[in-house]
Amino acid sequence: MPQTRSFLLLALLFVGYLLWNQWQQDYHTPAVTATPAAAATQGKAKAPDLADSSVPQASSAPAVAESAGTADAPGTPSTPAAAPVSAPTRPSVIKHGALVTVTTDVLRVTIDSRGGSIIRADLLKYPKKLKSSHSVRLLNDSRSRFFVAQDGLLSRSGDAPDQRAMFHAAKASYQLEPDQKTLAVDLDWTNGQGIKVVKQYTFTRGSYVVGLEQRIDNGSSKPWTGWPYRQLQRVVPPPTKHSNFLAKYSDQSRYSFFGAAWYGPDKKFNTIKFEDFNKDGKQSLNRKVTGGWVAMEQHYFMAAWLPADKPTQQFSTHVVSSATPTRYLIRDIGPGFTVAPGASTSTKARLYAGPKLRNELGRIAPGLDLSVDYGMFTVVAAPMHMLLTWFHGLTGNWGLAIILVVLLINVLLYKLNAAQYRSAAKTRKLKPRMDALKERYGDDKQKLQQATMELYKKEKINPVAGCFPILIQIPVFFALYTVLRESVELRQAPFFGWIHDLSAADPYFVLPVLYMGVMLMTQRLMPMSAGMDATQAKIMKWMPIIYPVFFAFFPAGLVLYYLVNGLCRVGQQWWVMRKFDAEDGKRRGKAKPT
Repeated sequence: MPQTRSFLLLALLFVGYLLWNQWQQDYHTPAVTATPAAAATQGKAKAPDLADSSVPQASSAPAVAESAGTADAPGTPSTPAAAPVSAPTRPSVIKHGALVTVTTDVLRVTIDSRGGSIIRADLLKYPKKLKSSHSVRLLNDSRSRFFVAQDGLLSRSGDAPDQRAMFHAAKASYQLEPDQKTLAVDLDWTNGQGIKVVKQYTFTRGSYVVGLEQRIDNGSSKPWTGWPYRQLQRVVPPPTKHSNFLAKYSDQSRYSFFGAAWYGPDKKFNTIKFEDFNKDGKQSLNRKVTGGWVAMEQHYFMAAWLPADKPTQQFSTHVVSSATPTRYLIRDIGPGFTVAPGASTSTKARLYAGPKLRNELGRIAPGLDLSVDYGMFTVVAAPMHMLLTWFHGLTGNWGLAIILVVLLINVLLYKLNAAQYRSAAKTRKLKPRMDALKERYGDDKQKLQQATMELYKKEKINPVAGCFPILIQIPVFFALYTVLRESVELRQAPFFGWIHDLSAADPYFVLPVLYMGVMLMTQRLMPMSAGMDATQAKIMKWMPIIYPVFFAFFPAGLVLYYLVNGLCRVGQQWWVMRKFDAEDGKRRGKAKPT
């Protein structure tokens, strides 16, 4: 019974895949980094390190530095040894300044005037939960879910506004009006000695990309040298609390990557788990990259600092162990520049804070679309995502798009499926002869197998004819599962009736029950072969019950795919067997003696 065996094989493979993912989650949790206070109590008394490691030091500026200023700016500044930018302080001591709220059609952002950092970002088009009035908050300044985007300047020739400096904004709130395409928000800082910095954030209608420009005016009598830096800093949030058993075990975010990522044209896309940030006392990332970007990723959403051009930057990761809970940080420090007295210059970058829309990310920055990581199934999953997107453009419904993909796949595989069903039909016709062989050879399995293969050869039956459709459908199955799990487009995407979210499990188990009916129809059309042993026969009889139980925890979109695919295969099976029976009847009629 090839169809049911394919179900069993697929179930075993999928269970193994889920077990592997769960093992990775359970046994690769972030290591707890001891705080300075805890370290002091562990045998060797040690004075606590009060330095805030979330603030880069001027001595950490990259050796590769370029002039980014005006025509009269001097040449490339060197990187002499220097003291920290300012007096060290603990992260917990830093308090918010005045808050500035910026609202566009897709974002509501909160900027802290202390540092000019973006400390909150609400994604207005993405409800936190289905039918919720609250939006997803990607950036968050709460202690347990701390995740902020920071930027600033370093200098060895005077004061510089890092993420602790106090900026000033003209207003406490800004709104992108209906007739506006862009909105600029300025924050300014001065050291009282002629150095002025204006940090300008630019918001664009319909975009999750926020432009950043830092303009430095040198009104002093001495040259001013600086380095720009951008960083993302976050904690590992507490586990999600689920309302019921089904919600807990059908939560697909458990299998998605959560951590930092970076991209460089030479090293391409790379991810870093939080437990690897400070492995063996070494930084997991500390390298020069030209034209790359750094990011923090989570299920469906991400934040990334993107360069405005292709400078050589220093990428690094840090563990801020003096904070509670421990914070993890990924940073890039740009090339240095010198501003001559009376001159001005500026540095630019972009911040992406939004959904992982694969079709759009690649247009924003090279390699950014790779953040939607389909893993080993990318070869199949990426084209499938494109196909689903195209069908969705035609139908406006992701469920209908899945159905059309199923129909297309079955059309393409019809010849292979037909060969499988014809082989199975021939095998069914041989049941009396197979029973006779079984009685003749009894428990001698070797002779029984040899006689069976000779019978197959004589009747021109290919016992592996059903393998090709199975081999093709297995990667398609896993690829679609990965697409449904990782594609934010299908998050909370409704189908019809009770299915309000194709990326979540069917709340009433209707689709798994319907699929149970499809499996029973399949068994009815294709009874178990005579050569099957008793244990295997029992397993096959239970498959219509066992398989839908697995599907109860799968995304509804995946169950819909397999339900429609099962119906197509039942229809094909019925049609091929009907034609085979008719042809066989004609052959028998011609073979009768006159």
